[in-house]
Amino acid sequence: MKTQRKYSIDERKREGWGLNLYRNKEEGHIAGVCAGIAEHFDVDNWVVRLAFLAGFIFLNGLAVFAYVAGWVLLADRSDEAPLAYEYDEKRHQYRPKKMFKYSDAASDRLQSAQKRLKEALQRVEAMERYVTSSKFSVDQAFADLDKKER
Repeated sequence: MKTQRKYSIDERKREGWGLNLYRNKEEGHIAGVCAGIAEHFDVDNWVVRLAFLAGFIFLNGLAVFAYVAGWVLLADRSDEAPLAYEYDEKRHQYRPKKMFKYSDAASDRLQSAQKRLKEALQRVEAMERYVTSSKFSVDQAFADLDKKER
């Protein structure tokens, strides 16, 4: 019977909780909790700091306890901290594991979607031109003759 290995909190903390979740003291102001969370979610630091500020204002200081918990539970990002990697299908290479799989900027993804939509529209227009052309009528007549001969 297989037994699962139990991890201690210190081991999980050192491994970034399996999600590359660390404090980032280099980009952080106090303990790097907001910067580490921003790095994990792949957003700007100011967004997370603003969320903590809103939590402090609207939740009567609950964000302070969350920040202290992050300070205690998240390990400092150091050079020897093991990174979890995942395979990026689009780039065909491994990259550090992130919360969101789409690391491209929203504007880049929008441009890519617009390009694919434009290409699909061009294919539909080409099909419409063919179906409404006289060549389609002639091809259809030959196909009907071919069916009758069989």
